[in-house]
Amino acid sequence: MLILVRHGQSEANASGLLLGRTDSELTDLGRLQAERLGAALAATWLAGSSSDLVPLRILTSPLLRAQVTAQIISEALGRNAPAPEIEDRLIELDYGDLEGKRPSELADGVWASWRADASWRPPGGESFPDLHERVDPLWASLAPEAAAGDVIAVSHVSPIKAAVAWALGAGPELAWKLSLGVASITRISLQRSSPALVSFGETGHLLGL
Repeated sequence: MLILVRHGQSEANASGLLLGRTDSELTDLGRLQAERLGAALAATWLAGSSSDLVPLRILTSPLLRAQVTAQIISEALGRNAPAPEIEDRLIELDYGDLEGKRPSELADGVWASWRADASWRPPGGESFPDLHERVDPLWASLAPEAAAGDVIAVSHVSPIKAAVAWALGAGPELAWKLSLGVASITRISLQRSSPALVSFGETGHLLGL
């Protein structure tokens, strides 16, 4: 199983900013969310035949908010859990000149134009097709391991949506039809001839926060 985890709430998320490559610390709530993620994922293996079962690998985006989330998850899984490995391709979409702005602050028509054309590229940034060129080969390369065991990838909203599109055989335009919360879990099975989406955006572990 390929288990895709969106990081906990960051300071920029809490402020409603478009956050791509800028590092932003987890909020106190974000750390609590990461702890809940760890507990929820630990239950995945504790429910198996052995309490020593753990994922084969834990991969993380190089950005701090993902790395901290991945480390908290690793610690929650216990001493037999693998240490998080940085995978640069898991980094968030590059928003270019839109970085750090609220959608309401963008020039007239920019947000609507982007939603109408998934191939649009923010000035100085990365388009959704660019993102797919970066991450689709990663999912394919992880498929053999994820078919044999579980691989956790801690990433961001756009790469995870791209993984879902890859699994479903859909194009970049799917990104605008999906809503993915922070600290959510998405699962893709790779034990068949083609990827199968098992769950999207699980957040039940966050109840009460």
